[in-house]
Amino acid sequence: MTTSGQNTPPKTTPALARIQSFAFSGIEAVPVTVEVQVSTGLPAFLVVGMADKSVGEARERVRAALTAMGLALPPKRILVNLVPADLIKEGAHFDLPIALGLLVAMGILPFETVSAYAAVGELSLDGRVNPINGVLSAALGAATQGLGLICPSLQGTEARWGNPDHDILAPETLLSLVSHFRGEQVLTPVPPAQGYTPDYGPDLADVKGMALGRRALEIAAAGGHSVLMSGPPGAGKSMLACRLPSILPDLTTEEMLETSRIHSVSGLLKEGRLTVRPPYRAPHHSASLPAMVGGGAKARPGEVSLAHNGVLFLDELPEFSRSCLEALRQPIETGSISIARAAQHTTYPARFQFIAAMNPCRCGYLGDPERSCRKAPRCGEDYSAKISGPMLDRMDICVQIEPLSPVEISRAPRGEDSATVRARVEKARERQIARQGTCNAQTSPDLFIMDDDARSLAEQAAEKMRLSNRGLTRLMRVSRTIADLEGTQQIQRHHVTEALGFRRR
Repeated sequence: MTTSGQNTPPKTTPALARIQSFAFSGIEAVPVTVEVQVSTGLPAFLVVGMADKSVGEARERVRAALTAMGLALPPKRILVNLVPADLIKEGAHFDLPIALGLLVAMGILPFETVSAYAAVGELSLDGRVNPINGVLSAALGAATQGLGLICPSLQGTEARWGNPDHDILAPETLLSLVSHFRGEQVLTPVPPAQGYTPDYGPDLADVKGMALGRRALEIAAAGGHSVLMSGPPGAGKSMLACRLPSILPDLTTEEMLETSRIHSVSGLLKEGRLTVRPPYRAPHHSASLPAMVGGGAKARPGEVSLAHNGVLFLDELPEFSRSCLEALRQPIETGSISIARAAQHTTYPARFQFIAAMNPCRCGYLGDPERSCRKAPRCGEDYSAKISGPMLDRMDICVQIEPLSPVEISRAPRGEDSATVRARVEKARERQIARQGTCNAQTSPDLFIMDDDARSLAEQAAEKMRLSNRGLTRLMRVSRTIADLEGTQQIQRHHVTEALGFRRR
């Protein structure tokens, strides 16, 4: 006599694999576990876990990549779950972890070996691993979890910067990665990240004369101050602005990583090189509000974030839309920008040095009796009125740039080069860091030491010029920077006098 249990078919346990990957929220890499289950049932390939369209399309890319390797999907139910399920998953970089999880669940790759890595990468139909955005943040996230990282071959150097002490695998194809894990062909190790010669850009030595403009630029560089330059067309405002980065100090290691993470998420890192010099961004005045502050369907970084730890230059300032200019007020003060969407809130760093240039009026020749238009001086008032008072109040230094005469242009000697000026700026910055840990533009004046004459002058000038509390604070900050360039401990009367010369009246 037989029991009913002898007629019951044996149960099979579904094959389950887990591979670590990341989603990106701003510049942060949020851990995501890719779970792949292969079980009996009707053939299907499902991706769940709040995956957007690009992630859902990974099914066809993975299928094609496996076919290119000579493998076929098993005629079973394949379920891919992206954990946590309440986090939106965007981007094609989930292709590679899904493919690896599937290969582990199929028994082709050993789980113990693959589980020591996090993976990001997009797959081509022929199995190549294509570059993606955000590898640097993914490498930092993998290092935090004590994991190695698998990334595209062209971005191995970038990953090494963020994960120097862990194993980095940078395969060109999915087949080469499978061969590596199976011990059939070892991938070439990613070499340690190497430094490189920074590009300082246009040199300040090209600027002839313009002593007041050069002095304003040096003070701004030393203290991290915002600058507004005004003058007729061709006076040299843009030429001065594009040379400001050449006199700024190199980024610190922390600043390099933070700035490079923003550029990595935006796909702007070239050849895996970190951003070692302050970035310089100069958007056209037709830029939209999302392009300036960030946004769009996926809340990408805007110009204010791409200029983080560097320079944001707006030429023809009154030509920018009012909404763009007013949106700059918050990041100028706080050093960050928050992008609110119905589905998510994203915050990007945005501590930049704001430099702006403008003509005195629309025609540009206000005050020139031979070239100004018939609407003068009303045209100048209307043109300047496009910039709000609160925005002007945030400008630390305002300087009038006068054009050189033909004789001065022809005969004036070359000025100091950027290296000489940068040496003075670096010494001034060192004094600021030693005193308060940051540059003067970001410091409370309560930490500054002023003698009685300097303080009295600042108070009298603030009352006479009707400076706001913010205006007085910025006056004292500029005075402190001038004192740092001179190497004095106290802010003295002549420091305040020079700073007052750069206040807009």
